Amino acid sequence: MCTNIRSGTAPTSARPWYMHRWPWLIMLGPAIVVVAGIHTTWVAFTQQDALVVDDYYKEGKVINQDLTRDRIAADMRLQAGLRYDPAAGMLSGTVNGLGDAATGKLTIKLVHSTQPEKDIHLQASPDRDGAFQVALPMLDMARWQVLIESERRDWRLHQVWDYPKQRSVSITADAIR
Repeated sequence: MCTNIRSGTAPTSARPWYMHRWPWLIMLGPAIVVVAGIHTTWVAFTQQDALVVDDYYKEGKVINQDLTRDRIAADMRLQAGLRYDPAAGMLSGTVNGLGDAATGKLTIKLVHSTQPEKDIHLQASPDRDGAFQVALPMLDMARWQVLIESERRDWRLHQVWDYPKQRSVSITADAIR
């Protein structure tokens, strides 16, 4: 008796590839990477990095000039203290040292660490004792770089102020040699 090898049931029709879950699961990883790459590219081109300086060489030269002003402040033994009263909206302080350091107007700069649009520039006129008050309606909770300099910009004091953790800040000119 001979049996026909070709006889039997017809092969069942297989489902198309897109009906299975495994190809979709395998393609999910590269698809996520493509979407993340597009998002990263969008963020890179639409968000400006405010911390990068275009002319870094010129900025480096300015730093050396600032060190000269720090030395002058140290020679004058300058000290300053600032305190912010949020209820009154006032920044009060003193600047003391040798000579006539606190007789002219002072420029007080509160520089926000990451958002330059929040930087604050104030002008203060200290009295004979070096005390001053200036209106400051709202001070954000942040890590501020405080710069106090004379009207002629011949000296400067600087310090980091972590407000509101520190209610006040004391600045002493350090001797830089």
